[in-house]
Amino acid sequence: MPKTTRSGRAKESELPSTLQRSDQKAKDTYAQTYDSAAEQYDSEERAQRTAYAALKHTHEKVGDHWEPKEEYGPSDAHAEQGYGWSAPTAGGVDANATKEHLLDLARRLDVRGRSRMTKAELVEALQRANDRASAHARGD
Repeated sequence: MPKTTRSGRAKESELPSTLQRSDQKAKDTYAQTYDSAAEQYDSEERAQRTAYAALKHTHEKVGDHWEPKEEYGPSDAHAEQGYGWSAPTAGGVDANATKEHLLDLARRLDVRGRSRMTKAELVEALQRANDRASAHARGD
């Protein structure tokens, strides 16, 4: 099912809940990429992966929603290599951001022990905090 209207705007009801709580650019990026990928591929799963990959170049997941990144680009090693790469994904966390940026996000999400964490540990802790926030927002 298409995720955009005829005018190219995202259909709120067709978006994942984390995107429903995000800015219009995030919604439109995901929806337009999804629709384009759905036309090209026979797999809904592949269209979703493609749409999230495009979204992760412009936005990062913060808690239960997506926020614009300071700089355009891939969010992790998986995104840098593209489809078929076996590196783990950072789940929307911008693993290529500075440690200072990750610490700021960890402060906002109240990640405990953040000041003693390495950059890789911060990425993992932010993934868990994002997952918790998304589950809470969905009522899980």
